[in-house]
Amino acid sequence: MDLNHLDDYCIETTQSEPDLLIELVEKTYSDMGYPNKLSGKVIGRTLKLLATIKQPKRVLEIGMFTGYSALSIAEGMPSDGEIICCETNPRAIEFAQSFFDRSPHGHKIKPIFGPALETIQNLDGLFDFVFIDADKRNYLNYYQAVMPLVSKGGLIVIDNSLWQGRVLDPKENSDFAVNELNELIAKDSRVENVHLNVRDGLNLVVKH
Repeated sequence: MDLNHLDDYCIETTQSEPDLLIELVEKTYSDMGYPNKLSGKVIGRTLKLLATIKQPKRVLEIGMFTGYSALSIAEGMPSDGEIICCETNPRAIEFAQSFFDRSPHGHKIKPIFGPALETIQNLDGLFDFVFIDADKRNYLNYYQAVMPLVSKGGLIVIDNSLWQGRVLDPKENSDFAVNELNELIAKDSRVENVHLNVRDGLNLVVKH
């Protein structure tokens, strides 16, 4: 059995994104570097579904890139919800904003330029939903920094938690960082989690 075919089957049998998101993906591949940073259809629809279930009023996204995941989450949020997105690439922010401006959910999204750890230090209030998908070397730092800002019952979603399988045999700083975070979460009494083998890994964490 070819497991890649099963991945394709899951993609094909997941309901499609809105046309604007499909256009965003195509434009990202044609106009931006590192388009593989996109979350992809299954992760995007998972984020939308989780937001639909959770109905978060405040969301923090660490690593926005061209806005695919932010728009996916916003789609499932209440109309008065807010997503604060941390991003260090000004061109990516400009690109994403052009799509936010065309989306009925774009008014919920507030990009902030700058290193996420610095942005987090200046944030007030609690968040119901956090999505971590930025530089892997800082994954553990992001988790520890956001934990005080996550509300009781709040959801933390960590993308690329399998890091292309490198967590099984870490060699580089990013490999060790992702693996260390996964191991910490499994023992963290502040939370409960389930680690899913979906695409490149998705670790779902709920704060007690």
